[in-house]
Amino acid sequence: MALNSDDLDPRTPIVVGVGQASERLDTEGYLRRSPVDLAADAAREALADAGADPDAIAAAVDTVAGTRQFENSTPMARAPLGRSDNFPRSVAGRLGADPKRAVLEVSGGQSPQHLVNEFAATIAGGGAEVVLIFGSEAISTIENYAKADDRPDFTEHADGDLEDRGYGLRGLMSMHLAAHGLTDAPSQYALFDNARGARLKLSREEYAAAIGELFAPFTRVAAANPHSAAPTERSAEELVTPTAANRPIADPYTRYVVAREKVNQGAAVLLMSVGAARRLGVPADRWVFLPGHADLRERDLMERADLSAGPASVTAARHALEVAGIGFDELAHIDLYSCFPAPVFNIADAFGLKADDPRGLTVTGGLPFFGGAGNNYSMHAIAEIVRRVRLSKDYGFVGANGGSMSKYSVGVYTTTPSPWRPDDSAALQAELDSRPAPVEARQADGWATIETYTVKHSRDGKRTGIVIGRLEADGRRFVARGDDVLDLLGGGEPIGERVYVRSFGAGNRVTTTEARMDELFPPEPAVLRDRYEHILIKRDGHLLEITINRPEARNSLHPMANDELDHAFNAYFADPDLWVAILTGAGDKAFSAGNDLIYSGSGKPMWVPKNGFAGLTGRRSMPKPVIAAVNGFAMGGGCEIALACHLVVADATAKFALSEVKVGLIAGAGGLIRLPRTVPAKLANEMILTGRRLTADEALAYGLVNRVTEAGAALDGARALASEILDSSPTSVRISLQVMEETRGIPDVIDAVTRPSAAVDDLMTSEDATEGLAAFAQKRKPQWRNR
Repeated sequence: MALNSDDLDPRTPIVVGVGQASERLDTEGYLRRSPVDLAADAAREALADAGADPDAIAAAVDTVAGTRQFENSTPMARAPLGRSDNFPRSVAGRLGADPKRAVLEVSGGQSPQHLVNEFAATIAGGGAEVVLIFGSEAISTIENYAKADDRPDFTEHADGDLEDRGYGLRGLMSMHLAAHGLTDAPSQYALFDNARGARLKLSREEYAAAIGELFAPFTRVAAANPHSAAPTERSAEELVTPTAANRPIADPYTRYVVAREKVNQGAAVLLMSVGAARRLGVPADRWVFLPGHADLRERDLMERADLSAGPASVTAARHALEVAGIGFDELAHIDLYSCFPAPVFNIADAFGLKADDPRGLTVTGGLPFFGGAGNNYSMHAIAEIVRRVRLSKDYGFVGANGGSMSKYSVGVYTTTPSPWRPDDSAALQAELDSRPAPVEARQADGWATIETYTVKHSRDGKRTGIVIGRLEADGRRFVARGDDVLDLLGGGEPIGERVYVRSFGAGNRVTTTEARMDELFPPEPAVLRDRYEHILIKRDGHLLEITINRPEARNSLHPMANDELDHAFNAYFADPDLWVAILTGAGDKAFSAGNDLIYSGSGKPMWVPKNGFAGLTGRRSMPKPVIAAVNGFAMGGGCEIALACHLVVADATAKFALSEVKVGLIAGAGGLIRLPRTVPAKLANEMILTGRRLTADEALAYGLVNRVTEAGAALDGARALASEILDSSPTSVRISLQVMEETRGIPDVIDAVTRPSAAVDDLMTSEDATEGLAAFAQKRKPQWRNR
């Protein structure tokens, strides 16, 4: 029996108003509206759409929630024309509202539907009565006027508290992926579409045609939508045929089929309880219910079992329909998030939808054509769905996607009176998270097969190949740059093809064969060069002295200096005639100030050798002694270098600190691990959390330093220590280091002592062992041979 609206719990949440606002640069009446203005325009329309006194409703709003703009969606984002410091309350102020609670949601296209789901539940639980949700983008205006003399100033301050939920980027942005060119949404989504095309065994031409057929109907909807940023109908062929205006972006995408971010659009949704609606006089013909809803998250990109599909999105869609008690065939109005083809195909595949479904797959025109209003696109979809279900009395569906097909929020809408039903997203999320995931190889080496790929196209014609593959040896997944395999990636079907991958400090690189890899990246012999640009080398018998020669930068290290140190230490460890190494810094001011932050902030490419900072902090095997001669400051990465050395000699002016927290970073080159294993735990905590500096004498007392010399004599002190080591058997020194390293992780002392080591057997049959015993018996100085 159908539920009567009079029987509803007064806390039942309903949508009672929706609104949209937009303007285009080339239209009459263009006003250069700010994001706050556009959101407020849409919010006013939502208040009026409720069919009651807008001022009374505005006064009753107890909660406002805003989606983020692109200019506030990442820590690196900037607002060229300025922005509000409290977007939700700025909008509320325009409306004369003074809500108790203001929320700024995390980034992601899922956020409008997620906010509706969340605050509908809050209303049902009695935590709110009237909630206004809104968002906007003014990217078109901002980009057009960013450098203009008459540019507007969108800066404003709004008083009141703000629940800023942060960016919500965990798992969505990765330095490792960025190092391989996956810095933008088109290149990541292209991986999904290419994987899907291979799964369906479609040729490039066939898949491009499928994309065109999918999106051509979207353009027809956009052409009829007064809020569209690009109201132009295009044919399927026109959408996917590269031209000067429709240049390739990331294979298989051309510009016409990717989200259009240059928009000026705002949208808003007004939620309230049935009880509040009755009190405020909102007529029942404005009420729209949310009988089904769900919010799920996909695994991070490299952990997904199948890159051709998104099970979390499909599960969310199925669950929302299940909560609503209907099937997909009962929906009359559908909007599938369409930043790229992949999210639309994903849902269409799961429910057997065709591109020419008579219901259509969008009610707005989609992100490439209506406009990708940043995180707020789906607010427009909700507004359109609400408008349509009011007229038709049928069910509507909104699927909102965020990240790289990462977060999916679903809402089912109807005018049929429906009680609030909680969803079971938490249990479904736990089940999704428990599924097996591929193991990633951050450093990939060997033969492999291509799992998916894309080729990025820049405006200047440069192409960048990106490959995700599986190693033949163990099936681990990796990402690699593939600029040498552009011909392979650009012709035929490369997925499943055999390639060769090798890891470097700057990331993984993939080629067609091992021989080609050696040709492109010839291994440099582990022999000291005659000259280096950023370091100095001095060889004195069996002793090697390496000096970081960047005194003008306090001997801080950039990628090129790191590479040179890495090469020098490779040569040292490979040379049997070098037995001890000393590392120091040029001048008397600093051993090393760590990472060159000025270079890091320049935007130039950044990398660290596979063996870590200075070629030492990540080096797995250091079979010969390295002594740090610390003159002056050893700050941040400089301290981490010292910690990675076997021995440290400091002069009286030396200062040691892990100062990364002072500049918003962490001691990620081993300092967080090595310092607590070197000094007392409480002291390590203080140094790491506050950046406290230790003097040379303090460092000596706590065991971080072996010896302290007078000012300016650290190198001489290190030479004296090296001389003492050189008096000993280099074979014994080397094997002593090896056994200590082998047993470092064994907690039980007796287990460690009794652990058999082949190195000890090698020692007993070495020439040095024989010579040492003979020299002792003959009362002479031994002649070591290091063998």
